[in-house]
Amino acid sequence: MTKILAINGSYRAEGMTDQAVEIIVNALRSLGATVEVILLREFPLAFCSNCRECTQQPGSSPGNCVQDDNMAELIQKIEQADGVVLASPTNFASTTALFKRFMERLVVYGYWPWGKHSPKLRSKGKPRKKAVLISSSAAPAFMGLLFFTTMKQLKISAKTIGAKQVGKIFIGLAAKDPQPVLSDHTKQKIWNAATKLVQTAKG
Repeated sequence: MTKILAINGSYRAEGMTDQAVEIIVNALRSLGATVEVILLREFPLAFCSNCRECTQQPGSSPGNCVQDDNMAELIQKIEQADGVVLASPTNFASTTALFKRFMERLVVYGYWPWGKHSPKLRSKGKPRKKAVLISSSAAPAFMGLLFFTTMKQLKISAKTIGAKQVGKIFIGLAAKDPQPVLSDHTKQKIWNAATKLVQTAKG
């Protein structure tokens, strides 16, 4: 059975990003996938201290972090998944601090021993997972895609863990109403992305 891990970096319960994640999770489950959702606002993670201890450890498996928190558990979930959903609203033209904290901890996927000028991705050469990226913004969608870095950061995160993007959803004008609701058109796009994620993750 296809295993999908959804990682949601939204601050706001029931906001646009939460709604989009809920819809794609329901769609994935209806298509036969098993799905686990990680809400980063409820998942204790420490900040990366940039000690680079994890990057010194050789091998294709993610390095072990010195922080005593739940990141090792989350890395294990990522490694066991066939596909991922990475989601974050746009805050100040980029992903939320919640998602950035998680993103920085993905340094365990880099092998960068002292004396080398650049790192190597441990995920390189492994069978590639598939990924759907989700974001929202108070600005119109075209502006968010052109001028903000959110989608780029989500894509970098996917690449770091060895996942290939097969779909993306960017929802504009998310702050137009106090209680925003996704349009039927957006809901259909999310279902289409879920279908592609399951189909490609199986293959």
